[in-house]
Amino acid sequence: MGAPTERTNMPVSAAVDGFSLTYDRDGEGPAVVLLHGWPGDRTDYRLLAPMLVERGFEVVVPDLRGFGESDKHVVDPTAQYGVAAQGRSVVGLVEELGLERPVLAGYDVGSRIAQGIARSRPDLIEGLVVAPPLPGIGKRVFSEHAQAEFWYQAFHRLPVIEELIDGNPDAVRSYLRHFWTHWSGPGFEPELDHLVDVYSKPGAFTASINWYRAGAGSVATSAKEMSPASYDRIAVPTVVLWPEFDPLFPREWSDHLDDFFSDERLRFVDGVGHYAPLEYPEILAEEIVGLG
Repeated sequence: MGAPTERTNMPVSAAVDGFSLTYDRDGEGPAVVLLHGWPGDRTDYRLLAPMLVERGFEVVVPDLRGFGESDKHVVDPTAQYGVAAQGRSVVGLVEELGLERPVLAGYDVGSRIAQGIARSRPDLIEGLVVAPPLPGIGKRVFSEHAQAEFWYQAFHRLPVIEELIDGNPDAVRSYLRHFWTHWSGPGFEPELDHLVDVYSKPGAFTASINWYRAGAGSVATSAKEMSPASYDRIAVPTVVLWPEFDPLFPREWSDHLDDFFSDERLRFVDGVGHYAPLEYPEILAEEIVGLG
């Protein structure tokens, strides 16, 4: 295990596999759990969470394992930072708080985790509202265009990245700025000061990329995906929001959703990019309300 995680006075979950999650909780009513992406943390939902509270929802927003103020233990990434492991922590939080069949919403890393929970514990949740990544990409992830975008996932698995970026605020800012400006839609202005502060702490950047070192990134996942049998598709009601200007996930990659979900609805969102909760929070709120 690594050094104790520095925390504010925010609530902290009971440990699952030795990992505790820091989380925000607000509101009353049907429950929603919001799962963030990389490079982000629970503050990705600073616009969406208040909208849902105003609409009569209880909203829980955790920092995932290795992110924000949650635990960042130095362990085997494959065992403790992939979809199943991250999902165990989220399920543990849902059960600890006594949330009754919450809607799970997520994008990027959070989308993969939400889908994993929907597959392993459909009894626990009411439905999903997710943005890319989604299954159905398959070998298209190895196309020339895709590899020009997904280079960072292989880079994140190299030890040299720790020497170049971890604990270096200037390097962290430059690196995060690349992704926040390149992946977002036209006119979006990222606010990076908080993330630079969080990701610059010694060990924090390395912990955040353990998701990729666990083999949970889109390249590794898509390369080995196979369409499940019809009875093994994700069965909970699912809304898929697909943005117009996400360079990682072109809209034509939405063509195989029916092979992986049995009750899904696809909605294209125009004029926006990858960062769902900050670029189109009103649409996320609308769809969550519709499921909750």
